[in-house]
Amino acid sequence: MIARALAALVCSSLLLPLCEAREYRYSDAHLHYVDFFQESEGMPALLKAMDQAGIEQSMISGIPVAKKWHEDEPKRPRYYAGDDASAYWYSATDVYVAAALQALSPEQRKRFHPFLSGFNPVDKNSVKHIERMLDLYPGLWQGIGEVFTRHDDLTALTSGDTPRANNEAMNLIYALAATRDLPVLVHSNITSKRERNTLYLEEIEEPLRDHPRTRFIWAHAGSSLEIHRHQTQMKFLLPTLTRLLETYPNLYVDLSWSVLQPYLLDEHGTPRQGWVALVERFPDRFMLGSDVVGRFSSLGEQLHGFDPFLDALPQAVANKVARDNFLDVLPKAR
Repeated sequence: MIARALAALVCSSLLLPLCEAREYRYSDAHLHYVDFFQESEGMPALLKAMDQAGIEQSMISGIPVAKKWHEDEPKRPRYYAGDDASAYWYSATDVYVAAALQALSPEQRKRFHPFLSGFNPVDKNSVKHIERMLDLYPGLWQGIGEVFTRHDDLTALTSGDTPRANNEAMNLIYALAATRDLPVLVHSNITSKRERNTLYLEEIEEPLRDHPRTRFIWAHAGSSLEIHRHQTQMKFLLPTLTRLLETYPNLYVDLSWSVLQPYLLDEHGTPRQGWVALVERFPDRFMLGSDVVGRFSSLGEQLHGFDPFLDALPQAVANKVARDNFLDVLPKAR
């Protein structure tokens, strides 16, 4: 009798969420098949990791740059920030993605939504390259990106001009994306490591304003781990994002890992109510991404890390964020 009484207390209406653990099915809105050296664990490893994590479908892209192993470096770097050697734009990354997908069975291939990324975002010729790739693989590509513009130290390390989300080359690409009904995933930091203000906001807001027919997915909501190392938390991010979502119905937000903490969850892992309220207010505009690069063992850890935040949302909204919103932003013809 005592055991039953305790069980009744635990499952009382005040503690009901503890008794009704949710299980989510995910779509991954941000995944790189290769790393910064254009290497990958391969499709068998990716499919296994997706099955174990409950990820039904996934965006898949390459990495638009390759990290150089400079002759002055005695050891091969493991990441783009491993040393001071440069990176360079690398178009073959899309060929690697296409070949990996074409080797799959038709049923396996349906689980992936490939995005084109292998182009130089400061070259006005890039729009022609994208058109050629769309024609070379008809019906394959379902989006463009991740486009690297303002991207922490990678911006300074990459050969050539500084990429901006609002330069002329990208404007041509946004126009093409609208014509071809392709969403564009853009990495554009909202500020630098040092400035505690929206230093680079205009670079993403100008395209949102000038290309209303283009669907933009803002990677990490403009945040990054490197910014957090210097600023801990950008107090202006939530009000700025709120204003942008109110103003631009073509803006969608990728909540991949650098947004999880310190924004969605506090230092104790508790959901922040301001962010919960924002997602409830715009339930169709947020999606989850793992942002893994060529190695897939952490897929489950990355996406399940969002479960406490999803649990704070109404069930229907949580399901949209976990799975449906990314699928809904894909080309309408599908």
